[in-house]
Amino acid sequence: MVLAEKDISKKVFRRVQRDDMGEFSMDSTMLKILLELDGKKTVEQLSAALNIEMKELTPVISRLVDLGLIEPAVDKASMVNLDFFASIRKELSLAIGPIADVLIEDALIDLNCTVSNFPASHAAELVYMLARQIQREDKRVAFQQNMLEKLKELGLASVR
Repeated sequence: MVLAEKDISKKVFRRVQRDDMGEFSMDSTMLKILLELDGKKTVEQLSAALNIEMKELTPVISRLVDLGLIEPAVDKASMVNLDFFASIRKELSLAIGPIADVLIEDALIDLNCTVSNFPASHAAELVYMLARQIQREDKRVAFQQNMLEKLKELGLASVR
């Protein structure tokens, strides 16, 4: 994964617990960065703390992500609540029937998420993916409108 400096300066990463940590060869810079990542500091703050320029830090962060040693930290506050999934299940069931649960599970797998760790940033994408599965236009439009209202209610869509 190639990360650009501006793309990651505000991102927060955390270490991933792995059983095969001893299997990786790391230089001192990689190790310093890995040890400093706490899931709270932005990459910009990390750069300042370690006195490493962003242009030097970015490829190391990218490499650590590629190796699966770190991952973006997700703030629990930026997760959708179960009320969102209850609404999506209800609205999709009205549109297409009992297969709604299967489609929701498939979409979550495609997004590499679960109900318990679903980032708010993917909510609109999930609605879009599910809406594409609704064949009847009138039901698709109703689903999209109802879910847009729910997204606005949860503060996940801008009000125009």
